[in-house]
This record gives sequence, structure tokens and C-alpha cells, in this order.
Amino acid sequence: MDPWTALLHEPPLTPHREVVPPIYQNSLFTFESVEAFETAIQTGDRHVYTRGTNPTVRLFEEKIAALEGAEDAVAFASGMGAIAAAVLSVLEAGDTLVVATPVYTNAHNFFTRILSRFGVRVVFVPGRDTPAVLEALKGARALYMESPAFFTLEVLDLEPLVAAAREAGAVTLLDSTWNAGYALNPHAWGVDLVVHSATKYFSGHADVVAGVVTGAKAPIARIRRREYALLGATLSPMHAWLLLRGLRTLRVRLKAHEEGALKVARFLEAHPKVRRVHHPLLPSHPQHALAKKYLKGASGLFTIELESEAAARAFCNALELFKIGVSWGGFESLVFPACCTPLLTQTYGISPGAVRLHVGLEPPEALIADLEQALARL
Repeated sequence: MDPWTALLHEPPLTPHREVVPPIYQNSLFTFESVEAFETAIQTGDRHVYTRGTNPTVRLFEEKIAALEGAEDAVAFASGMGAIAAAVLSVLEAGDTLVVATPVYTNAHNFFTRILSRFGVRVVFVPGRDTPAVLEALKGARALYMESPAFFTLEVLDLEPLVAAAREAGAVTLLDSTWNAGYALNPHAWGVDLVVHSATKYFSGHADVVAGVVTGAKAPIARIRRREYALLGATLSPMHAWLLLRGLRTLRVRLKAHEEGALKVARFLEAHPKVRRVHHPLLPSHPQHALAKKYLKGASGLFTIELESEAAARAFCNALELFKIGVSWGGFESLVFPACCTPLLTQTYGISPGAVRLHVGLEPPEALIADLEQALARL
């Protein structure tokens, strides 16, 4: 069964042949004997405690692993939980982590504020400068990437980066949240560990915070035994069930986000008050050739640049359908002005006039009308 069909189907978990799987909303599981209990602890072939495994959570993990073409997956209580666990699973004191920037702001903060305290050397290199990343990989233990990048939508040239990392003995990790298992399959290009903020498109309803890591069986099993069990960022069964609900409509939602965002992006690119539109499927995108090589589609997230920070603020404040807020991937359309995050403008050099847009599931024509009236006020 292909993974997109598998998102809608699974063997029943009970004799009742339920269409919707039940929520195993329990913290522990009991056993018929001491011997059975002991065997389960030693082998892990039965559920013991939800901080380890849970049937509802496990079903979500299996579906994401299949979607990403990975051997296994482990789910977390947030995207940052997934990122932290994946990175910590491959690093020790004295190791070097190369980060191809830009990356998600809290991932950046985790690298600088947490990893640096434990003797890990973090080297930040612009991801668009492939030769510089290749040079930095010498002696590195891991390479962390995000493609397309969550704010600039820069696309990395994964093939040489992954090949160089493998030659250097470095583990590759990639945040693929923008792709949502649809636009890019990082494992097909040799990436070792893929992380997602499941809060975004996998949920799709703006009512869950979750994360997931996919990869080969051995590294995922190691994360489950160590980082997952000991750091405690456990995904709840209720949130796993909501994610399973979201996966049922993932394909049709992504198609709608993709088509709506492209219509909106083309309108904005033609508008005289918009300096630039950063969408990887537009021919004007600096890495459009790489996008054509690696991406099979797009999501609903892209960024525009207005003339100034003042223009960006006025534009966002004038919008009616687009709401101002963090995150993305839900049914609702959102804007996020770069000027609110110093890391974006001061560290990554993103224009203070930049505004990230998430095109939700509203009719594109209604969103374009909203954008048009807001731009008319500038």
C-alpha cells in the first residue's frame, strides 16, 4: 500500500473493526504475570508505560515513517522536543555541529544556549554557500539543515552536502516541516534523521503541539531508549489521535495550500508595493533551479519583502483575514513580520520589511482581496 493511502487505512486495533482508531488514554499497561511483565521490560515487545510506547502514539509514528520512506519514527510533545532529541542523540562533549543557516529560531537558540554549555562546538555557515558548508564539515560530527528554510525559503543543494557529510563521517539531520512529507523526501537523498514539527501540516487544525523524528531502525531505537525516555518530551495519546485525524486529510489540504499560496504569491509578485516574493516555485526565486531538482511540490508558506519595517507593520495591522501570529500549517491564514524577531533581522540579515505569509484554506480570491486592501493603505 502506498503511504498516502496508508494514511487513511490501518488494521483495526480492536475486534470491533473501528473506522477511527481508539484513544489509549492511559499512562500504564498491566500484565497477567511477573514473568510477562519482566519479558516486556526486557524486550519492549509490549506496551508498558506511555512515556515509552502507547498504541495510539505508535500508530501515528508508523504512518509518518511510511510517509517519509523511513524504517521507523518516534514522536514527541513538540517540534523542539524532536529537534533536541535528534541532535543530542548524535553529539557528545567535544563534537562539532555544523549548522547550515538559516534555521528555525528556537533551534538556533538551542544550539547556542544549550549545546554550547555542554562542550559542543557549533559552527554556523550560510546554507546557500555550499563550498563553505563543505569546508566546515571537515572533522564535524553532524550537519543540521533546514530546506526550504522556514523564513527565507532558501533551498539547499542536498546532494553534495549529504555526500560530503557521509565522507566526513558526519550524521545529517534535516528539518523538513515545510515539506510535510509531500514536497521533498529527504531520506531519498540520503539524509539520516528527518525532523518535523507535527504541529504544522500533520495536525492541520491548529490544536496540537507535537514533533516527530524519522530514520533507520537503529538510531530511532536509540533515541527512544535514551532521549525520548529520559528527557520526557512524550507525545500524549490524545494529541496522537488528533494527529491521526489530521493525517486523513493531509493530501487534500496540502494541495489546497499549495495552489492557494501560488496564486497569492503570483499576485504579490506583480504588485508594485511588494519588493520581492520568496517562493521556491517562482522562477524569480534565487534557488529555483534547486527547487526544480529537489521539490515535487510546495506548501502554503512563503515570504514577501516590503519597502521598510514601517510598511511591514502597517501592512500586517491592516489585514483582516490574515491574522498576526506564530506557527503555520493550520486552516487559518497568518502573517509573521520579521521585525518582531531580532535573530531574523540582526543575525540572519533578513530585511525588517519582510513578512512571512501562511496561506490557509480560505478561498484564494478572498485572501487576495484582503492583501490588496492592506497594500492600498501603504
